Amino acid sequence: MFETLKPQPADKILALMQMFREDPRDNKIDLGVGVYKNAEGLTPVMRAIKAAEHKLWEEQTSKSYVGLAGDPAYGDAMIKLILGDAVARDNIAAAATPGGTGAVRQAFEMIKMANPSAKVHVSDPTWPNHVSILQYVGIETVTYRYFDRETRGVNFDGMIEDLKLAAKGDVVLLHGCCHNPTGANLNETQWQDVIALMNERGLIPMIDIAYQGFGDGLEEDALGVRLVAAGCPEVLIAASCSKNFGIYRERTGLLMAVAQDKGLQVVNQGTLAFLNRQNYSFPPDHGARLVTMILNDDALRADWMAELEEVRLGMLGLRTDLANELQRLSGSDRFGFLAQHRGMFSLLGTSPELVEKMRLDNGIYMVSDSRMNIAGLNTATIPVLAKAIIDAGV
Repeated sequence: MFETLKPQPADKILALMQMFREDPRDNKIDLGVGVYKNAEGLTPVMRAIKAAEHKLWEEQTSKSYVGLAGDPAYGDAMIKLILGDAVARDNIAAAATPGGTGAVRQAFEMIKMANPSAKVHVSDPTWPNHVSILQYVGIETVTYRYFDRETRGVNFDGMIEDLKLAAKGDVVLLHGCCHNPTGANLNETQWQDVIALMNERGLIPMIDIAYQGFGDGLEEDALGVRLVAAGCPEVLIAASCSKNFGIYRERTGLLMAVAQDKGLQVVNQGTLAFLNRQNYSFPPDHGARLVTMILNDDALRADWMAELEEVRLGMLGLRTDLANELQRLSGSDRFGFLAQHRGMFSLLGTSPELVEKMRLDNGIYMVSDSRMNIAGLNTATIPVLAKAIIDAGV
């Protein structure tokens, strides 16, 4: 049997991480891996997570299974965090998943089960794993224009033109905030226009929200998701706690199926439980338990929000400092988009050849499409990166 297997293509980001580890240069800079790092290059455990873990260690009396959809209290807490009061709770089915990736995978499985002929329209570019999973589960993928390589902002006119070609029943995959990999996001007016178009053409929105709190704030980053959930008949929402709670390895995610028709909630909830059972049965609970404890405890929640705000403001500061240094070196404001982007990532919009040149000449490691992890910088490395960008002729 095994002799029929073929080598699979290496993951570009994992390969880049390996190259970085093997590079002997002391001044190398890792801007590739999609993980938050502080100024010391560490991914810390958040204070509230530490406190919740200590409390859980003292109080937890069993490690038995939770339900197929996870602890309902976790779903309730996350729905409140993401959707607020945009949709009544009894319109929403929810299931815990192994990370945001698990939520994305289960959403695609639900789409295929509900409408096998549906196409999924994804932004150009999008998180590469979106396309990889869609191809693996056998769903046809169509790209829509999104990133303007001249302005490094959203090509909204192109996006609308392309989505007008989507067929009724197709799914449109949107990033809730902090677009990965570009960092360029829709504004409120654009969200409203997208909602109107989807409703006009009978399209189903799916939102991947993995960075709530990393952009403009917890409430501000949820604006687009809430508008879509309140304004469309049906929506799928895949959420991740990896970044904003810093619990990457705990694999903590949630999939929501929102329907304005309350009568669909029971079937949707049963479908989510069924999909979990077919894939991994009971979802992991440790990370979800910590998130639930933090969101339902006033003191823990306040400390978490304060630390998350420190992280957000720190990344905004790095963006501004890098844009300012590039303006100083270049004598132009053509890199001002870096200060306007939000989240961990920005897309420089340059060629793979120049990305490779920066790696060879300066030890600058970023994904070949020129995606940079802003959180990989600090005050000492910003001037180094800025000079490398200018020297490479970006």
